[in-house]
Amino acid sequence: MTIDSKEGAHNGYLTMGIEKMSQCRGKESSLFYGYIVVGASLVTLSSIWGGYYAFGVFFKPVLHELGWSRAVTAGAFSLASVIHGLLVIAVGGMTDRLGPRIVMSICGSFLGLGFILMSQIRSILHLYLFYGLLVGAGMSGSMVPVMSTVTRWFVKRRGLMTGIAVAGSGIGMLVGPPLASRLVSVYGWRVSYAILGGIVLIVVVLLAQLLKKSPAEIGQVAYGENRAGPQENPAGAEGLSLKEALRSGRFWVFFSTGFSYGYCVFTVMVHLVPHAIDLKLSAHKAASTIAMIGIFSILGKLSLGRAGDAIGSRGTLMIGFILMFMALAGLVPAKTAGMLFFSAGLFGFALGGIAVSHSPIIAELFGLRSHGLIFSVLSINVMIGSAIGPFLSGYLYDVTNSYQTAFLLCTAISAIGAILAASLRMMKH
Repeated sequence: MTIDSKEGAHNGYLTMGIEKMSQCRGKESSLFYGYIVVGASLVTLSSIWGGYYAFGVFFKPVLHELGWSRAVTAGAFSLASVIHGLLVIAVGGMTDRLGPRIVMSICGSFLGLGFILMSQIRSILHLYLFYGLLVGAGMSGSMVPVMSTVTRWFVKRRGLMTGIAVAGSGIGMLVGPPLASRLVSVYGWRVSYAILGGIVLIVVVLLAQLLKKSPAEIGQVAYGENRAGPQENPAGAEGLSLKEALRSGRFWVFFSTGFSYGYCVFTVMVHLVPHAIDLKLSAHKAASTIAMIGIFSILGKLSLGRAGDAIGSRGTLMIGFILMFMALAGLVPAKTAGMLFFSAGLFGFALGGIAVSHSPIIAELFGLRSHGLIFSVLSINVMIGSAIGPFLSGYLYDVTNSYQTAFLLCTAISAIGAILAASLRMMKH
């Protein structure tokens, strides 16, 4: 064999070897890490919101033992919403700079510790310190870091993947309150809060380690990035800064819908269980109304999230508010278990549609440059609504001895949200 032939054979073997190595690397990288991010986000949000939405289950046992008014007790939830709102901008900015792993580890620690310490409350000061401050601080990482991260991993299928991840909050509604109700019936509310806090602490902190800020961290690109059309991200892959977004009329219309969403959702989540008990439902069946909201919110997030990829997320936001108005209008006269469960299911589906629209709308209108920060500013208005709603509704109950006025006010506020969402949809890019 000549030298040339030997060299040719050697080059042939080398080429074959490189091809085989490339095939192996292709197999190793065939798993798109974005799906792991979505899965971790789903379970994380299930744990966080399962604990948070269980507040209504603990409401009456705490009242019974410690003798406080409904307004004062619900005030701790409102304070948590205020703290959430005050910290969420810092959390959004930290997520853009440091990534979700560090942020969620810190927030998960605060949240779990707050729930654990709730088992030791003896005074109003304890209630407001442990739930209002610690839980509020933990909840500042309940949505923005996770959803901003998922959005960065997908261009195509963004609505669907966002829907799957945010369905975790619906699973939390489905699992958290009934689980808390069972625990309270067996161990009492104090031990139950300690158990709940331990679960949240472990799950959130561990899964935070799986969250990667963006595909670039591990040498991947966002799903569908190379196939994205110009209309899928009008603001560009880089997008607008917060300061630039604040100059947009679309931002302020979108921002205003946040109050309606927060007011209605958290009023219902805090006061629906006590209302159901007032209507002579058992404690377990009353807690199941929250589970009903959870089941249908999952359906809403998945179906309307998928629909958002076709009709646009602003259309999803509008549909969600219209359905929420219908659900609250049905809740006002509801006197039977059947009517309550029907209204709860419709409310959950509407909630899901609105929740799944937020992150994609921000990406669609303002891009990804300051996505976490812009999302956090929207969340402030959501938290303002969630702070005012439960407290004012508790006050209205204390004054009227009924939730009818409180739920009528919710209905009116949801109608305002629907009008704002329709206006946003009609605005041009």
